[in-house]
Amino acid sequence: MKLSKVFRVAGLVAIVVAILAAIITSMNHKTPNSEKVWDTDMTMGSLDAENYYIIYSDLACPYCVAFENALIENEEEFKQYIEENDILVEVRLSDFLYEYGQSQSPESRYGAEAIYCAKKEGKFWEYYNLAITKVWDDYFAEMGKAAFTEFNKLGKDYWVKMGKEVGLGSSFKDCVENDETLDEVKASALKSVKLIDGMPYFKFNKYISSGFDLSWGWEYAKMYLESGLKPENKL
Repeated sequence: MKLSKVFRVAGLVAIVVAILAAIITSMNHKTPNSEKVWDTDMTMGSLDAENYYIIYSDLACPYCVAFENALIENEEEFKQYIEENDILVEVRLSDFLYEYGQSQSPESRYGAEAIYCAKKEGKFWEYYNLAITKVWDDYFAEMGKAAFTEFNKLGKDYWVKMGKEVGLGSSFKDCVENDETLDEVKASALKSVKLIDGMPYFKFNKYISSGFDLSWGWEYAKMYLESGLKPENKL
């Protein structure tokens, strides 16, 4: 075989090997969580965590609130669970039900705006936890879906008063009353509607679910969390 032909064959082999290596590398590449998270202020756990859980939520969704309230009522155990299992949890809250739901609940929008206003002042988790707890206790715990009529009469004052309980003052009130976070809230809903088909919606690694019963508590919520850790659902 002529030397030039040998070089050509070797060159072709090298190219094939390089292409195969690139394919294998791309198949094994895992996008960092930091590139997938929408907002780090709305996350709990390490950005370098092995497992990535997303909760799509709306404060006007009784089933969303039931699930999240179960986590908050068992906050210490929940935090220990995500730490021991190396989980990053992200809450993607928006006015999804106002924008795309049948009810067009005004509190879906007002509650989301208030959450984002609290986030602006570095108090996302304090306000979020209180909002979930109060909405659950005041409305959905006893009356469930039947509470919707009364819930939708709350207005912005309900959310503003809640801010005082976590130390938020006049700037928070102005933010809520002047719709300062509305564009951000609507943008989150628009991104969500392209990825989900209802509320609540959970994406725990590859495990997906879109329902939760109002009568369920921590044990059921934990079953959802554990589903994302099954080998077939790992990222």
